[in-house]
Amino acid sequence: MENGNGVSMVAKKPAKKSAGKKPVAKKSTAKKPAAKKSVAPKKAASSKSVSKKTVSSKKSAPTKKVVAKKAPAKKVVAKKVVAKKTPAKKAPAKKIAPKVDLKKVAAAKKAAELAKKIAAEKKAKVIAVQREKAAKAKAAADAVRAKAKAAAELARAKAKAAAEEKKAREKILAQQKKEQELAKKKADAEKAVIAKRKAAEKEVERLAKEAEKQAEADRKAAEKETARLAKEAERLAEVARKVAEKKAKALEKPVIVKLPVQDGITPTKDFDLKFLQAQREILHSERVSLVGQATRLEDEANALIADAEMGDVQFDDEGGEGDTMVVERERDLTLSASARHIVEQIDLSLESIKAGEYGYSEHSGKPIPRERLKAIPWTTELVEERVGTFGRR
Repeated sequence: MENGNGVSMVAKKPAKKSAGKKPVAKKSTAKKPAAKKSVAPKKAASSKSVSKKTVSSKKSAPTKKVVAKKAPAKKVVAKKVVAKKTPAKKAPAKKIAPKVDLKKVAAAKKAAELAKKIAAEKKAKVIAVQREKAAKAKAAADAVRAKAKAAAELARAKAKAAAEEKKAREKILAQQKKEQELAKKKADAEKAVIAKRKAAEKEVERLAKEAEKQAEADRKAAEKETARLAKEAERLAEVARKVAEKKAKALEKPVIVKLPVQDGITPTKDFDLKFLQAQREILHSERVSLVGQATRLEDEANALIADAEMGDVQFDDEGGEGDTMVVERERDLTLSASARHIVEQIDLSLESIKAGEYGYSEHSGKPIPRERLKAIPWTTELVEERVGTFGRR
């Protein structure tokens, strides 16, 4: 469409749109008269050409001003504007949108507000009903809680009364128990005094018996020691007598060739120092063993006698234990005496080693073979003399 001046109506609508773009809209409205002046001298030959010019002026309002002043700059600016604002081609599609009826919009808005108000009222009623129900439920729950609380209070009161009653009973029972314990303690104390007195009496008796037993043991030990010393004295006397006899006999026997004394030993022509030293060591070892054996056997025999005196063994026709004890005692004493006799012979042999007479027969004065001396270190006779009527080994 065109107006009376020959300008297309399309130019007005883009002008409104360009007004949305702040810088372009202002410039295009201000320069409309200039556009008319430039177009007026020309013929209204074709409305198409005029419309094209107006469209180009719509796309870029500032280009008209540039064309009026400087024709060469028009092309450059137009190219830049077109390059930047290519989306303006879609503007005609938006222009075609129908006009809005304000009355209908207002009526619709009013109807929507009315519906919203009605919905709000309905919602308020529903909320009120719900609140009323909740209040009733809360009241019922409060009543139930009140009843439960009252029942609990009643139960606590009953429990408290029962606990107080139980406490009172326990107190009475504790008092009775305490009295019983005091009575029991008193009785126990009396019993303890009696038991202590009896224990003291028993201890006195035990100590008296122990003292008697110890005195008896000391007396027996003294007697034993006296007997031992007496036996030892007799043994030494017998050894001395035998040595004297041996010396007396030696005067009648072949002369023994003795060598100088060394280490308490007198070697002879037949028995050198080394052999005599070995024999002396054997004799000492045997003596220690035999003395210990004799002492142990004597102690066992004495223990049997002590047991018999304490009444632990029945020595009568009905009990055969007494005969067995006697036999064992006699055996121990016999073995002890045999061990003591060998000890005496060992002592004589040791003395003969010192005197230079060891290893020679006490009967013939001949040297005893070394094999026999090693087997029986305390022997004093030859095998043939032992087999004959000469007597001791």
